[in-house]
Amino acid sequence: MAFKLNVNGKVMEADVDADTPLLWTLRDTLGITGPKFGCGVAQCGACTVHIDGKPTRSCVYPTSAVGAAQVTTIEAMEHHPIGKKLQAAWMELDVAQCGYCQPGQIMAATALLAAKPKPTDADIDAAMTNICRCATYTRIRAAIKQASGQPVKA
Repeated sequence: MAFKLNVNGKVMEADVDADTPLLWTLRDTLGITGPKFGCGVAQCGACTVHIDGKPTRSCVYPTSAVGAAQVTTIEAMEHHPIGKKLQAAWMELDVAQCGYCQPGQIMAATALLAAKPKPTDADIDAAMTNICRCATYTRIRAAIKQASGQPVKA
């Protein structure tokens, strides 16, 4: 079945089964490889994208459910004011180790800062449920704080 998807501001067509997870439509059909496959059960967050600004685990989200919604992936974050600040903070603070989960982490953090421009540590803990096997959580928190203009604890 053919679906027209608005991805990163461009309308793209994908001929996939209705129940195909959005992750596979993005990666295998549309060639957008920023969202990663991690667990396949919406637990790790490596596949996080935004659907109309809301962080969504694309590995379990059916392509047919997208409809006219705007899908945003890590590839568009350099043009998003919050995403751009987060990416700069990620680089400056050397957040990534292996880097595999980082696109999903940045997508979750962007949604957090869009909703709460000056998040508390509790806000960050509640919003940042993505898993990082390298355990860079302290640096992730620091990058979120830096991008929000708050002091970063050493």
